[in-house]
Amino acid sequence: MLIRLPWLFTRRRLLLALLLDCSLFVLLFTGWFQLRFGSWPSFFMPLTWLLEFWLLCSYVLGRYYDQEEQTSAVALKQLVRTLLTLLLSTAVYLAYLWLTAIGAAPTDSRSFLLPFLLALALGSGLVQFGLNILLRQRFTTNDCWVVQGSAGFRQRLERELAWGRQPVRLAEAAHPAERFVVEDFTLLHPEQQQHLLLRQAEGAAVVSTLGWCEQVLQRFPPNLLHTADLLRGEFVAPHGSLQKRLKRLGDVLVSGLLLALTAPLLLLAALLIRLEDRGPVFYGQVRSGLAGEPFQVWKLRSMRVDAEASGAQWSGRGDPRITRIGQLLRVTRLDELPQLWAVLRGQMSLIGPRPERPEIEVELERQIPHYRLRHLIRPGLSGWAQVNYPYGASLADSVNKLSYDLYYLRNFSFWLDLLILVKTIRLVFNAKGSIAQAQW
Repeated sequence: MLIRLPWLFTRRRLLLALLLDCSLFVLLFTGWFQLRFGSWPSFFMPLTWLLEFWLLCSYVLGRYYDQEEQTSAVALKQLVRTLLTLLLSTAVYLAYLWLTAIGAAPTDSRSFLLPFLLALALGSGLVQFGLNILLRQRFTTNDCWVVQGSAGFRQRLERELAWGRQPVRLAEAAHPAERFVVEDFTLLHPEQQQHLLLRQAEGAAVVSTLGWCEQVLQRFPPNLLHTADLLRGEFVAPHGSLQKRLKRLGDVLVSGLLLALTAPLLLLAALLIRLEDRGPVFYGQVRSGLAGEPFQVWKLRSMRVDAEASGAQWSGRGDPRITRIGQLLRVTRLDELPQLWAVLRGQMSLIGPRPERPEIEVELERQIPHYRLRHLIRPGLSGWAQVNYPYGASLADSVNKLSYDLYYLRNFSFWLDLLILVKTIRLVFNAKGSIAQAQW
Protein backbone atom coordinates (compact mmCIF):
# COMPACT_ATOMS: atom_id res chain seq x y z
CA MET A 1 0.00 0.00 0.00
CA LEU A 2 1.23 3.51 -0.84
CA ILE A 3 1.86 5.41 2.41
CA ARG A 4 0.06 8.74 2.45
CA LEU A 5 1.65 11.57 4.44
CA PRO A 6 -0.40 14.71 3.61
CA TRP A 7 -0.31 15.81 7.27
CA LEU A 8 3.49 15.98 7.11
CA PHE A 9 3.60 18.71 4.47
CA THR A 10 1.31 20.97 6.48
CA ARG A 11 3.85 20.90 9.31
CA ARG A 12 6.76 22.40 7.43
CA ARG A 13 7.24 25.06 10.08
CA LEU A 14 7.52 22.42 12.80
CA LEU A 15 9.96 20.39 10.71
CA LEU A 16 12.08 23.49 10.11
CA ALA A 17 12.12 24.27 13.84
CA LEU A 18 13.16 20.69 14.65
CA LEU A 19 15.90 20.77 12.00
CA LEU A 20 17.29 24.06 13.33
CA ASP A 21 17.32 22.73 16.89
CA CYS A 22 19.12 19.53 15.79
CA SER A 23 21.69 21.51 13.81
CA LEU A 24 22.31 23.92 16.68
CA PHE A 25 22.71 21.01 19.12
CA VAL A 26 25.32 19.28 16.94
CA LEU A 27 27.22 22.47 16.14
CA LEU A 28 27.40 23.65 19.74
CA PHE A 29 28.44 20.25 21.07
CA THR A 30 31.07 19.73 18.37
CA GLY A 31 32.44 23.27 18.69
CA TRP A 32 32.60 23.25 22.50
CA PHE A 33 34.20 19.78 22.49
CA GLN A 34 36.84 20.97 20.05
CA LEU A 35 37.62 24.06 22.15
CA ARG A 36 37.61 22.16 25.44
CA PHE A 37 39.55 19.02 24.49
CA GLY A 38 41.26 19.90 21.21
CA SER A 39 39.76 16.99 19.25
CA TRP A 40 36.56 15.97 17.47
CA PRO A 41 33.94 14.06 19.51
CA SER A 42 33.05 10.45 18.77
CA PHE A 43 29.55 8.96 18.78
CA PHE A 44 28.09 8.81 22.30
CA MET A 45 24.73 7.04 22.86
CA PRO A 46 23.59 9.03 25.94
CA LEU A 47 24.07 12.22 23.96
CA THR A 48 21.64 10.88 21.35
CA TRP A 49 19.08 10.32 24.11
CA LEU A 50 19.66 13.87 25.35
CA LEU A 51 19.01 15.27 21.87
CA GLU A 52 15.86 13.19 21.42
CA PHE A 53 14.47 14.19 24.81
CA TRP A 54 15.35 17.84 24.18
CA LEU A 55 13.26 17.78 20.99
CA LEU A 56 10.39 15.89 22.66
CA CYS A 57 10.25 18.30 25.61
CA SER A 58 10.39 21.27 23.26
CA TYR A 59 7.37 19.93 21.37
CA VAL A 60 5.39 18.94 24.47
CA LEU A 61 5.98 22.28 26.18
CA GLY A 62 5.02 24.21 23.06
CA ARG A 63 8.33 25.87 22.14
CA TYR A 64 7.65 25.30 18.44
CA TYR A 65 4.09 26.64 18.36
CA ASP A 66 4.26 30.30 19.32
CA GLN A 67 3.03 32.39 16.37
CA GLU A 68 1.67 35.24 18.44
CA GLU A 69 2.85 38.81 18.17
CA GLN A 70 6.39 38.98 19.51
CA THR A 71 5.86 40.98 22.71
CA SER A 72 7.85 40.95 25.94
CA ALA A 73 5.21 38.69 27.51
CA VAL A 74 5.54 36.17 24.67
CA ALA A 75 9.35 36.33 24.91
CA LEU A 76 9.14 35.65 28.65
CA LYS A 77 6.82 32.68 28.04
CA GLN A 78 9.24 31.25 25.50
CA LEU A 79 12.11 31.73 27.95
CA VAL A 80 10.23 29.82 30.65
CA ARG A 81 9.46 26.98 28.22
CA THR A 82 13.11 26.80 27.18
CA LEU A 83 14.33 26.69 30.78
CA LEU A 84 11.80 23.95 31.63
CA THR A 85 12.99 21.98 28.60
CA LEU A 86 16.58 22.44 29.77
CA LEU A 87 15.82 21.22 33.31
CA LEU A 88 13.78 18.20 32.19
CA SER A 89 16.30 17.16 29.56
CA THR A 90 19.22 17.45 31.98
CA ALA A 91 17.38 15.47 34.66
CA VAL A 92 16.54 12.65 32.26
CA TYR A 93 20.10 12.62 30.88
CA LEU A 94 21.61 12.28 34.36
CA ALA A 95 19.03 9.65 35.33
CA TYR A 96 19.90 7.66 32.21
CA LEU A 97 23.60 7.73 33.08
CA TRP A 98 22.85 6.63 36.65
CA LEU A 99 20.44 3.82 35.71
CA THR A 100 22.72 2.39 33.03
CA ALA A 101 25.82 2.77 35.25
CA ILE A 102 27.82 4.24 32.39
CA GLY A 103 31.30 5.32 33.40
CA ALA A 104 31.93 9.04 33.65
CA ALA A 105 33.06 10.63 30.42
CA PRO A 106 34.76 14.03 29.93
CA THR A 107 31.49 15.36 28.55
CA ASP A 108 29.69 14.52 31.82
CA SER A 109 31.73 16.97 33.88
CA ARG A 110 30.08 20.15 35.07
CA SER A 111 32.77 22.22 33.35
CA PHE A 112 31.66 20.80 29.99
CA LEU A 113 27.99 19.86 30.38
CA LEU A 114 26.64 22.98 32.08
CA PRO A 115 28.16 25.53 29.66
CA PHE A 116 26.99 23.40 26.71
CA LEU A 117 23.41 23.14 28.00
CA LEU A 118 23.21 26.82 28.90
CA ALA A 119 24.53 27.80 25.47
CA LEU A 120 22.03 25.41 23.88
CA ALA A 121 19.11 26.91 25.82
CA LEU A 122 20.16 30.47 24.97
CA GLY A 123 20.92 29.76 21.33
CA SER A 124 17.78 27.66 20.78
CA GLY A 125 15.61 30.31 22.40
CA LEU A 126 17.04 33.02 20.15
CA VAL A 127 16.69 30.83 17.05
CA GLN A 128 13.03 30.00 17.77
CA PHE A 129 12.25 33.64 18.59
CA GLY A 130 13.81 34.74 15.30
CA LEU A 131 12.04 31.97 13.41
CA ASN A 132 8.67 33.14 14.71
CA ILE A 133 9.39 36.68 13.51
CA LEU A 134 10.71 35.67 10.08
CA LEU A 135 8.05 33.08 9.28
CA ARG A 136 4.97 34.57 10.92
CA GLN A 137 4.03 36.37 7.72
CA ARG A 138 4.71 33.30 5.57
CA PHE A 139 2.70 30.84 7.64
CA THR A 140 -0.22 33.05 8.65
CA THR A 141 -0.94 34.69 5.31
CA ASN A 142 -4.44 33.89 4.16
CA ASP A 143 -4.50 31.33 1.38
CA CYS A 144 -7.08 32.08 -1.26
CA TRP A 145 -9.04 29.36 -3.07
CA VAL A 146 -11.32 29.92 -6.04
CA VAL A 147 -14.51 27.87 -5.71
CA GLN A 148 -15.86 26.20 -8.83
CA GLY A 149 -19.31 25.02 -7.83
CA SER A 150 -22.74 25.99 -6.60
CA ALA A 151 -23.52 28.70 -4.04
CA GLY A 152 -24.56 26.02 -1.56
CA PHE A 153 -21.22 24.27 -2.00
CA ARG A 154 -19.33 27.46 -1.20
CA GLN A 155 -21.47 28.05 1.87
CA ARG A 156 -20.68 24.56 3.16
CA LEU A 157 -16.96 25.19 2.70
CA GLU A 158 -17.23 28.53 4.48
CA ARG A 159 -19.00 26.92 7.44
CA GLU A 160 -16.22 24.35 7.77
CA LEU A 161 -13.54 27.08 7.57
CA ALA A 162 -15.34 29.22 10.14
CA TRP A 163 -15.57 26.31 12.56
CA GLY A 164 -11.95 25.29 12.14
CA ARG A 165 -10.65 28.89 12.13
CA GLN A 166 -8.23 28.19 9.28
CA PRO A 167 -6.59 31.30 7.77
CA VAL A 168 -8.08 30.52 4.35
CA ARG A 169 -10.33 32.63 2.10
CA LEU A 170 -12.73 31.60 -0.65
CA ALA A 171 -12.99 33.81 -3.73
CA GLU A 172 -15.02 34.17 -6.90
CA ALA A 173 -13.90 32.67 -10.20
CA ALA A 174 -12.49 35.98 -11.39
CA HIS A 175 -9.95 36.16 -8.55
CA PRO A 176 -6.35 35.65 -9.75
CA ALA A 177 -5.64 32.84 -7.29
CA GLU A 178 -3.32 29.90 -7.72
CA ARG A 179 -5.65 27.38 -6.06
CA PHE A 180 -8.97 26.00 -7.27
CA VAL A 181 -11.41 23.68 -5.53
CA VAL A 182 -14.00 22.00 -7.78
CA GLU A 183 -17.30 20.63 -6.51
CA ASP A 184 -17.84 18.22 -9.42
CA PHE A 185 -15.51 18.00 -12.44
CA THR A 186 -18.22 16.39 -14.57
CA LEU A 187 -20.47 19.47 -14.25
CA LEU A 188 -17.90 21.97 -15.53
CA HIS A 189 -18.51 23.63 -18.88
CA PRO A 190 -15.91 22.91 -21.60
CA GLU A 191 -14.67 26.51 -21.27
CA GLN A 192 -14.18 26.05 -17.53
CA GLN A 193 -12.36 22.78 -18.08
CA GLN A 194 -9.99 24.38 -20.60
CA HIS A 195 -9.36 27.32 -18.29
CA LEU A 196 -8.49 25.02 -15.38
CA LEU A 197 -6.25 22.89 -17.61
CA LEU A 198 -4.38 26.00 -18.67
CA ARG A 199 -4.00 27.24 -15.09
CA GLN A 200 -2.86 23.80 -13.97
CA ALA A 201 -0.20 23.78 -16.69
CA GLU A 202 0.98 27.15 -15.34
CA GLY A 203 1.45 25.65 -11.87
CA ALA A 204 -1.90 26.31 -10.22
CA ALA A 205 -3.40 23.68 -7.90
CA VAL A 206 -6.74 22.22 -9.03
CA VAL A 207 -8.24 19.81 -6.52
CA SER A 208 -11.50 18.04 -5.81
CA THR A 209 -13.52 18.51 -2.66
CA LEU A 210 -11.76 15.46 -1.22
CA GLY A 211 -8.32 16.92 -1.97
CA TRP A 212 -9.29 20.32 -0.54
CA CYS A 213 -10.51 18.77 2.71
CA GLU A 214 -7.29 16.80 2.99
CA GLN A 215 -5.02 19.78 2.35
CA VAL A 216 -6.87 22.55 4.17
CA LEU A 217 -9.06 20.97 6.86
CA GLN A 218 -7.14 17.75 7.53
CA ARG A 219 -10.51 16.10 8.09
CA PHE A 220 -13.42 14.96 5.91
CA PRO A 221 -16.80 16.44 6.91
CA PRO A 222 -19.40 13.76 6.05
CA ASN A 223 -21.64 16.26 4.23
CA LEU A 224 -18.82 17.06 1.78
CA LEU A 225 -18.10 13.45 0.82
CA HIS A 226 -19.43 12.06 -2.44
CA THR A 227 -20.55 8.45 -2.65
CA ALA A 228 -18.12 8.02 -5.56
CA ASP A 229 -15.22 8.76 -3.19
CA LEU A 230 -16.33 5.93 -0.95
CA LEU A 231 -16.89 3.47 -3.81
CA ARG A 232 -13.33 4.03 -5.05
CA GLY A 233 -12.07 2.47 -1.82
CA GLU A 234 -10.63 5.75 -0.57
CA PHE A 235 -11.63 4.96 3.02
CA VAL A 236 -10.78 1.28 3.38
CA ALA A 237 -8.00 0.30 5.78
CA PRO A 238 -5.65 -2.38 4.37
CA HIS A 239 -5.95 -5.90 5.77
CA GLY A 240 -2.82 -7.84 6.69
CA SER A 241 -0.46 -5.07 5.56
CA LEU A 242 2.98 -4.36 7.03
CA GLN A 243 1.58 -1.12 8.48
CA LYS A 244 -1.07 -3.05 10.41
CA ARG A 245 1.44 -5.60 11.68
CA LEU A 246 3.70 -2.81 12.91
CA LYS A 247 0.69 -1.19 14.53
CA ARG A 248 -0.25 -4.38 16.39
CA LEU A 249 3.34 -4.97 17.50
CA GLY A 250 3.51 -1.42 18.85
CA ASP A 251 0.17 -1.89 20.63
CA VAL A 252 1.40 -4.95 22.51
CA LEU A 253 4.82 -3.57 23.44
CA VAL A 254 3.71 -0.08 24.47
CA SER A 255 0.55 -1.12 26.34
CA GLY A 256 2.43 -3.83 28.24
CA LEU A 257 5.18 -1.38 29.20
CA LEU A 258 2.66 1.29 30.25
CA LEU A 259 0.73 -1.15 32.43
CA ALA A 260 3.95 -2.20 34.18
CA LEU A 261 5.16 1.38 34.72
CA THR A 262 1.81 2.78 35.89
CA ALA A 263 0.84 -0.10 38.19
CA PRO A 264 1.71 1.94 41.34
CA LEU A 265 -0.43 4.85 40.09
CA LEU A 266 -3.32 2.48 39.39
CA LEU A 267 -3.11 1.06 42.92
CA LEU A 268 -3.03 4.56 44.44
CA ALA A 269 -5.96 5.72 42.31
CA ALA A 270 -7.95 2.61 43.25
CA LEU A 271 -7.36 3.31 46.94
CA LEU A 272 -8.49 6.96 46.63
CA ILE A 273 -11.63 5.98 44.72
CA ARG A 274 -12.51 3.44 47.36
CA LEU A 275 -11.91 5.86 50.22
CA GLU A 276 -14.01 8.65 48.68
CA ASP A 277 -17.40 6.91 48.51
CA ARG A 278 -16.77 3.21 49.25
CA GLY A 279 -17.99 2.35 45.75
CA PRO A 280 -16.43 0.01 43.17
CA VAL A 281 -13.04 0.97 41.75
CA PHE A 282 -13.70 0.01 38.13
CA TYR A 283 -16.56 0.91 35.85
CA GLY A 284 -17.41 -1.27 32.86
CA GLN A 285 -19.21 -0.22 29.69
CA VAL A 286 -20.12 -1.97 26.47
CA ARG A 287 -18.58 -0.23 23.45
CA SER A 288 -18.67 -0.84 19.70
CA GLY A 289 -15.45 -2.25 18.32
CA LEU A 290 -14.14 -3.44 14.97
CA ALA A 291 -17.01 -4.08 12.51
CA GLY A 292 -19.41 -2.80 15.19
CA GLU A 293 -18.90 -5.84 17.42
CA PRO A 294 -19.60 -4.99 21.08
CA PHE A 295 -16.95 -5.51 23.74
CA GLN A 296 -16.51 -4.64 27.41
CA VAL A 297 -14.21 -1.74 28.25
CA TRP A 298 -13.06 -0.96 31.79
CA LYS A 299 -12.08 2.40 33.28
CA LEU A 300 -11.30 3.69 36.73
CA ARG A 301 -14.61 4.99 38.04
CA SER A 302 -14.72 8.80 37.89
CA MET A 303 -18.48 9.29 38.48
CA ARG A 304 -20.91 8.57 41.24
CA VAL A 305 -22.16 5.01 41.52
CA ASP A 306 -25.69 6.08 40.44
CA ALA A 307 -24.43 8.31 37.57
CA GLU A 308 -26.50 6.52 34.91
CA ALA A 309 -29.52 5.50 36.89
CA SER A 310 -31.68 7.20 34.24
CA GLY A 311 -29.86 5.65 31.27
CA ALA A 312 -26.80 6.25 29.08
CA GLN A 313 -25.90 9.88 28.47
CA TRP A 314 -22.91 11.99 27.45
CA SER A 315 -20.80 13.74 30.03
CA GLY A 316 -20.95 17.52 29.75
CA ARG A 317 -18.90 20.45 31.02
CA GLY A 318 -19.21 20.83 34.79
CA ASP A 319 -20.97 17.46 35.05
CA PRO A 320 -22.12 17.16 38.71
CA ARG A 321 -21.87 13.36 38.50
CA ILE A 322 -18.06 13.48 38.41
CA THR A 323 -16.45 12.88 41.79
CA ARG A 324 -13.56 14.91 43.20
CA ILE A 325 -11.10 12.08 42.61
CA GLY A 326 -12.75 11.46 39.23
CA GLN A 327 -12.03 15.06 38.19
CA LEU A 328 -8.33 14.53 38.82
CA LEU A 329 -8.35 11.15 37.08
CA ARG A 330 -9.98 12.64 33.98
CA VAL A 331 -7.64 15.62 33.75
CA THR A 332 -4.57 13.36 33.98
CA ARG A 333 -6.20 10.62 31.84
CA LEU A 334 -5.40 8.03 34.52
CA ASP A 335 -8.98 6.75 34.34
CA GLU A 336 -8.19 5.45 30.83
CA LEU A 337 -5.29 3.19 31.89
CA PRO A 338 -7.34 -0.01 32.50
CA GLN A 339 -8.30 0.09 28.80
CA LEU A 340 -4.74 -1.01 28.04
CA TRP A 341 -5.92 -4.51 28.91
CA ALA A 342 -8.36 -4.34 25.98
CA VAL A 343 -5.43 -3.26 23.79
CA LEU A 344 -3.42 -6.30 24.85
CA ARG A 345 -6.40 -8.55 24.07
CA GLY A 346 -6.74 -7.06 20.58
CA GLN A 347 -10.17 -5.49 21.16
CA MET A 348 -8.70 -2.00 20.93
CA SER A 349 -5.60 -0.27 19.62
CA LEU A 350 -3.54 2.53 21.12
CA ILE A 351 -4.51 4.75 18.18
CA GLY A 352 -7.86 4.76 16.39
CA PRO A 353 -11.39 6.18 16.57
CA ARG A 354 -12.68 6.33 20.13
CA PRO A 355 -15.26 3.56 20.69
CA GLU A 356 -18.82 4.75 21.31
CA ARG A 357 -21.64 3.11 23.23
CA PRO A 358 -23.98 1.02 21.03
CA GLU A 359 -27.14 2.63 22.42
CA ILE A 360 -25.84 6.09 21.52
CA GLU A 361 -24.59 4.95 18.12
CA VAL A 362 -28.09 3.93 17.07
CA GLU A 363 -29.07 7.60 16.93
CA LEU A 364 -25.71 8.72 15.50
CA GLU A 365 -25.93 6.26 12.59
CA ARG A 366 -29.44 7.51 11.83
CA GLN A 367 -28.46 11.18 11.70
CA ILE A 368 -24.83 11.22 10.49
CA PRO A 369 -23.94 10.08 6.94
CA HIS A 370 -21.23 7.42 6.60
CA TYR A 371 -20.96 6.99 10.38
CA ARG A 372 -20.35 3.24 10.19
CA LEU A 373 -17.13 3.77 8.23
CA ARG A 374 -15.35 4.34 11.54
CA HIS A 375 -15.99 0.67 12.35
CA LEU A 376 -13.65 -0.41 9.54
CA ILE A 377 -10.67 -0.05 11.84
CA ARG A 378 -10.05 -1.12 15.44
CA PRO A 379 -10.99 1.63 17.97
CA GLY A 380 -8.26 3.27 20.02
CA LEU A 381 -7.41 4.94 23.30
CA SER A 382 -6.48 8.10 21.43
CA GLY A 383 -6.99 9.19 17.84
CA TRP A 384 -6.76 11.95 15.26
CA ALA A 385 -10.05 13.37 16.56
CA GLN A 386 -8.88 13.39 20.18
CA VAL A 387 -5.66 15.32 19.48
CA ASN A 388 -7.31 17.86 17.16
CA TYR A 389 -10.76 18.35 18.67
CA PRO A 390 -11.77 19.28 22.23
CA TYR A 391 -13.75 16.78 24.25
CA GLY A 392 -17.37 17.10 23.10
CA ALA A 393 -20.72 15.66 24.02
CA SER A 394 -23.33 16.48 21.38
CA LEU A 395 -24.49 15.45 17.94
CA ALA A 396 -22.52 18.30 16.34
CA ASP A 397 -19.40 17.15 18.18
CA SER A 398 -19.92 13.60 16.91
CA VAL A 399 -20.13 14.89 13.32
CA ASN A 400 -16.88 16.81 13.72
CA LYS A 401 -15.11 13.90 15.40
CA LEU A 402 -16.24 11.59 12.61
CA SER A 403 -14.65 13.96 10.08
CA TYR A 404 -11.29 13.43 11.80
CA ASP A 405 -11.84 9.68 12.07
CA LEU A 406 -12.44 9.52 8.32
CA TYR A 407 -9.19 11.42 7.71
CA TYR A 408 -7.34 8.89 9.86
CA LEU A 409 -8.96 5.99 8.00
CA ARG A 410 -7.90 7.35 4.61
CA ASN A 411 -4.34 8.23 5.73
CA PHE A 412 -3.71 5.35 8.11
CA SER A 413 -0.01 4.63 8.61
CA PHE A 414 2.50 3.77 11.31
CA TRP A 415 3.92 7.31 11.03
CA LEU A 416 0.56 8.98 11.55
CA ASP A 417 0.09 6.78 14.63
CA LEU A 418 3.45 7.99 15.92
CA LEU A 419 2.45 11.62 15.38
CA ILE A 420 -0.83 11.07 17.26
CA LEU A 421 1.03 9.35 20.09
CA VAL A 422 3.37 12.34 20.53
CA LYS A 423 0.46 14.80 20.32
CA THR A 424 -1.37 12.72 22.95
CA ILE A 425 1.62 13.01 25.28
CA ARG A 426 1.49 16.77 24.78
CA LEU A 427 -2.23 16.87 25.59
CA VAL A 428 -1.81 14.77 28.73
CA PHE A 429 1.16 16.84 29.89
CA ASN A 430 -0.83 20.06 29.45
CA ALA A 431 -4.01 18.49 30.94
CA LYS A 432 -6.11 19.37 27.89
CA GLY A 433 -8.91 17.65 25.99
CA SER A 434 -10.33 15.58 28.86
CA ILE A 435 -13.25 17.81 29.84
CA ALA A 436 -16.23 18.62 27.64
CA GLN A 437 -16.08 22.07 26.10
CA ALA A 438 -18.82 24.46 25.16
CA GLN A 439 -20.49 23.51 21.92
CA TRP A 440 -19.62 25.59 18.88
